[in-house]
Amino acid sequence: MIVIGLTGWRDHDSLYAPGTAAKDKLKVYARHFAIVEMDSAFYAVQPPDRMARYAEETPEGFGFVVKAYQGMTGHLRGKPYYDNDNDMYGAFRDSLTPLREAGKLTAALFQYPPWFDCNKENVRLLRETKKRMEGFPCALEFRHQSWFAPEMKEKTIAFMRDEGWIHSVCDEPQAGSGSIPTVPEATCPDLTLVRMHGRNVGGWNQSGNANWREVRYLYDYNESELNEWGATLARLAEGSRCVGVIFNNNSGGHAAGNAKQMMRLLGQAVYELPVVREPEQLDLFNF
Repeated sequence: MIVIGLTGWRDHDSLYAPGTAAKDKLKVYARHFAIVEMDSAFYAVQPPDRMARYAEETPEGFGFVVKAYQGMTGHLRGKPYYDNDNDMYGAFRDSLTPLREAGKLTAALFQYPPWFDCNKENVRLLRETKKRMEGFPCALEFRHQSWFAPEMKEKTIAFMRDEGWIHSVCDEPQAGSGSIPTVPEATCPDLTLVRMHGRNVGGWNQSGNANWREVRYLYDYNESELNEWGATLARLAEGSRCVGVIFNNNSGGHAAGNAKQMMRLLGQAVYELPVVREPEQLDLFNF
């Protein structure tokens, strides 16, 4: 099974009729797609009651990929919110529990930063993290090329299989050590995650600029690129019962359109907003 979705549900204007309230967008989003990535959890661990409400607002079979809190992946700058790691991981686990109990937790996504390279200390940290998250499905995404260097690629994949990590396969620009190649390998029989970041080489390494969010994921996949990925997704589906595909290329608003294009290429049904016709003006002399 291959399911397609997007990062977040609030910022994809083409999915919603004008005037759709923010509180209603998740319900409408779930008519279009069966999976979503919740990136708000990266900035703050979400309260369990909010997660329970999200579960209630979505239909049976809907799934959430919840991005791990930044303090757990080495991204945090400034004063920590939690006093210690036990409290931090405990809060995150509590946050995920309503989704897991509702059968709607696809995975917790641990995306590590470009400076998280392949060394013994970081391997130890990954083992410790996986133990702390026991009982929760966890996906792993790297941003440093060293994990997939020729001499390390097979070892990294074997490590992920041994530790029970779900592989987050990436399509992203090849722009130096802070980006990784596409490695289409399934490491978990239940799930493989695929994240489509676009291929904007020039904008990828500009995180220090004020408008980096506006350019980093600025990319519109063409039909040939999506067709190539369609074949890759079919191969990944041979190694995992489910392949979840998240389009993250929304700096220019292309993610929703590309996701639906991919669904059509895969022969999946695509929901479109009903066409609202303007009322015809009454002709006073022809009635």
